[in-house]
Amino acid sequence: MKLRQLLANIPIESSAVDLETEIGEVRYDSRSVQPGDLFVAIRGYATDGHAFIGMALAKGAAAVLCEEAGKGIPAIVVKNSRAALADLAANRFGHPADRLTMIGVTGTNGKTTTTTLVKHILETEGHKVGLIGTNQNMIGDEIVPTERTTPESYELQALFARMADAGCTHCVMEVSSHSLVLDRVRGVRFRVGAFTNLTQDHLDFHHTMEEYRRAKARLFSMCDTGVINADDPVAGQMLADAACPCLTFSAQADQQADLTASDIALHADGVTFRAAFRGQTVPVRLGIPGHFSVENALTAMGICLALDVPADRIAAALATAHGVKGRAEVVPTDTDYTILIDYAHAPDGVDNILRTVQGFAKGRVIAVFGCGGDRDRTKRPIMGRIAAELADYCIVTSDNPRTEEPQAIIDEILTGMQDAKVPVEAICDRPSAIHHAMDIAQAGDVIVLMGKGHETYQEINHVKHHMDEREIVQDYFQK
Repeated sequence: MKLRQLLANIPIESSAVDLETEIGEVRYDSRSVQPGDLFVAIRGYATDGHAFIGMALAKGAAAVLCEEAGKGIPAIVVKNSRAALADLAANRFGHPADRLTMIGVTGTNGKTTTTTLVKHILETEGHKVGLIGTNQNMIGDEIVPTERTTPESYELQALFARMADAGCTHCVMEVSSHSLVLDRVRGVRFRVGAFTNLTQDHLDFHHTMEEYRRAKARLFSMCDTGVINADDPVAGQMLADAACPCLTFSAQADQQADLTASDIALHADGVTFRAAFRGQTVPVRLGIPGHFSVENALTAMGICLALDVPADRIAAALATAHGVKGRAEVVPTDTDYTILIDYAHAPDGVDNILRTVQGFAKGRVIAVFGCGGDRDRTKRPIMGRIAAELADYCIVTSDNPRTEEPQAIIDEILTGMQDAKVPVEAICDRPSAIHHAMDIAQAGDVIVLMGKGHETYQEINHVKHHMDEREIVQDYFQK
């Protein structure tokens, strides 16, 4: 593709390159540059691509797109190279999102389950659906591995193109706050955008809760219809900031929302409730336990109602939906106690899963958890305090320490547990912590392994070491 075509509708401040130059591929990682490529230098969270322009040119890059360039460099200078990368990607792949009905879900918790439920409902309606999320990306039934909740804009546009070429009619995706701030979804128009909730997370990146909320709110300047959780404390602000008409939902029957739930009943194997929408009421059953499952079901219902799927058909599809790996996932064991794996890695997630387990545990609730390194440190003691308040026994361990010292992270968690009225232990090695929980488990107890969820690795000093909690549980019985 010619450089001029790639740069269509992108404001250029200056150019020292012939725009008729034929470009092989677009790269933003200098290590992958091939002769004839265009290298885009973007300012990253940890590194600045401008420092690698020389390397890209040495590897044969035909041109560089950047925000500043020295003399003699074949560069196209733009104001914001990260935003330009998103526009370049859309041009490179022919604006594939325009060929799909785009659905975006943002919020701190519930995105993965909600997007999975929406995919299931739409497939029940006969559509072929692509999914982009934390657990995995999917093109219909094909699984595409993922490294982050929302891919970088270039991979994202490539994925949209694969979906459209494969016959997908819809794409439902988790839209992280990072992706909205970092222009990964720039230029994408969503038919429906949904907001699940806002609780403390990612303050290492956003610094304040209001900054975090505003990042989420950006989605509602990019969609035709919004679906908003009226029960969340920031719902009013989200609605006020929305640049589109919005449908609201509530798990509280007395709320003046468009979609409401009543007669909610929580069971060990799921939830039931009655959903009311514009004068119609339908019974709903979802086989995923916990009150948060009601909220996730309502989010999915709101999205599909906005897509004109009838309420009774949505309810019928939800009845056949299954849980998501790593979300309140029961690990099969031949024991008289239960082991659950849950992705809870923020205060609200810990609160949700432990309250859910409290609702059906016949014995003690044993919490095994840690906190990720190089992330929001302020939530560590908060998570410790919540676990000590809601569990009957706490084992604090390592999560993904990344570049931090694991014991230092544990120590910060323990500061929130100094007044704990339940036993608290610290075992740094996660497999040992899990095995210890199994050592002390009694009939009727529920062990909750929090933080890793679907992940099958532990990240230490930029290296991902294989670690699957399901295998750790099974290894216990081989001892």
